[in-house]
Amino acid sequence: MISIKQLGLSLGAFFAMSLIACLALGLVVPDGGMHKAWLQFFPLFEWLTLKSVVFALVWTQFYAWWIAIVFGSLFNLFAPRRAT
Repeated sequence: MISIKQLGLSLGAFFAMSLIACLALGLVVPDGGMHKAWLQFFPLFEWLTLKSVVFALVWTQFYAWWIAIVFGSLFNLFAPRRAT
């Protein structure tokens, strides 16, 4: 059995750190066109405004918990049960 709560928290932290790392890279390489990728995952995202960064962080948590709930539930459904 996988804990959906722990999976959601782990994915949420991973997605948030990945977003911050990508935004930081976008500051270092401003002509990399990275903002175009964010537009497809985060509606209404504007490049590096505080409101958009917070909005994107909220979306990362939504995606993380959606994956945790769906994947965790399916994993727990199909994982073989072990008798102890």
